[in-house]
Amino acid sequence: MNQCDIKLYALSTCSHCRSTKDLLNKCKVNYDCVDIDTLEGDQRKQVIEEVRKLNPKCTLPTLKVGDKIVVGFREEQIKEALGIK
Repeated sequence: MNQCDIKLYALSTCSHCRSTKDLLNKCKVNYDCVDIDTLEGDQRKQVIEEVRKLNPKCTLPTLKVGDKIVVGFREEQIKEALGIK
């Protein structure tokens, strides 16, 4: 997958978000990660709206793999979305 096909919305201080990042790194996939808590102002509002469109409850981590959405650290669902068994 291309880097733009995988996007992770996270918090820099969240253990579940960190576990998701660790899994993606372990799987050696390229991904774009946005730590929402490090953003400010309009940029932060814009990213929160992006997350809300994917996950109306706006819980984190929210992972977008192509057209698949995985909410929370769900290792099996993440691997399935990545096409890894």
